[in-house]
Order: sequence, then structure tokens, then C-alpha cells
Amino acid sequence: MRVAIRLRAFLPGALRFGAIGIGLAMMAAVCPLARGAEHVTLKNGFELDCVRIEVVGDKVRLYFGGLAGKDAAASERSNYQEFAVDAVVRVETVADVPEPEVAAKGSAIDAASPTKLEMHVMLAQAGAEHHIDEDLLASVVRAESAGQVRAVSRTGARGLMQLMPGTASEMGVEDSFKADQNIAGGTAYLDALLTRYHDDVALALAAYNAGPGAVDRYHGMPPYRETREYVARVIREFNRRKQLMAQAR
Repeated sequence: MRVAIRLRAFLPGALRFGAIGIGLAMMAAVCPLARGAEHVTLKNGFELDCVRIEVVGDKVRLYFGGLAGKDAAASERSNYQEFAVDAVVRVETVADVPEPEVAAKGSAIDAASPTKLEMHVMLAQAGAEHHIDEDLLASVVRAESAGQVRAVSRTGARGLMQLMPGTASEMGVEDSFKADQNIAGGTAYLDALLTRYHDDVALALAAYNAGPGAVDRYHGMPPYRETREYVARVIREFNRRKQLMAQAR
């Protein structure tokens, strides 16, 4: 059941990364980064990002931030993991990942942009067709274009899911600036990458950003800072959405 694997992949607190080959080294993507976040390297090689660090006796407590709203402070206090002091080998301060730059074409953006309901329907339909969580698709859209239908990158990628012309053509997309076509093509492409990398979501996202050639060349996550930050940004947004959904129940 591929859909079950994909839906479980990043559930907050579940830490089921091993089931899809991400591993605890991708915990950094789960921790919601803030400006001045701490990047922690453990003795066993795992790396995590957290919003603050506290030493409690012979333990180091890493706080990962909390949910928004009136209970945010209490939520943050309860969202942490503890490690032995000697398990931490390095702590670095890192800046938050900025929002993606978007070059847009005129005032046509507002007219062409779908409503939130229309976007939800398109993402839900595409997700159902390809057995991919709608929130993962929405997270890709946010990271790629900030939801702007006529976004154009410096390299020529277009639309909500930033399809390069060649990729769009391969996916049967005639107009990348039409939201439904772009989402359908981007989802089909992500599905192909998930299949190629055996439902390893981190590698599929890395390939979506840097190209499958880069992932294959390095036999895993490419050592590109932009790509690693992109993967972390998408997964962080996915978890934010799941946390908000859980809070609303």
C-alpha cells in the first residue's frame, strides 16, 4: 500500500522515517526552524535542528517549537527530546530558510489564481489519483511558488509546482500557467520520482529540486545546500499542516 507509506511518512512524533528510508538524519526537517535555530550534530552522526537547547542535569534537552495559538508556549515546552550531554558533539546557529523568490508576470496573477477551495480540490484530486498526501503536494506548492500561478524562476521553471518546459512537456502539460494542468503535471512527476526512489520522500524531493541525475550521481542526497534546505522546508511545512490539523480536532 504505497498510499499508507506516504501518508505516514512525516506524522509529527511518529518518527517513522525508517519505513521510507529517510532515517533520523532527516530529523532536521521535522523541527520547525526559527531564526537563530540551533543545528545539532550527535556523536552517532545524526543531525537535528531545534529552536533552543537546555541542559538539565546530565541531559541535553532539544526543543523543536510548538503549535501556533494561545497554547503555543505550553506546546513548545512539551515538544522536546533529551540526549546525554556527551552525545552532542557540535552545535551551530543557523538562519531560517527564506521564502522562495518568485518572479511574476503582471497583474494577471490575481485573476488566474484559484481560490483556496479550488486549490484544495485540485490538490486533493491529484493526490488521490497518484496516492500522495494532499498536504505534501500543498507543501511543495508553497516551497516552489508561494502559491502564485504565474511564478517564473530564474531558470525558467513555471507555475505553481515550478515545472521546467521539458518536464511539463513530458508530463503532458500544455500550459504551465494553468493551475489544474500544472498541479496534475507536477504531481505526476513527483509520483514518478517516488516510484524511482522506492517511496523515499526525501530523495524524491531532492530529485524534484536538483534533478534525478544529481541524486543518482551522489547515490543519495546531493551535497547542495539549496537542495537540502528545500527538502527541509517542504517537510517542515508538511508537519506544520499536520500539527494544525491535529490541533483543530
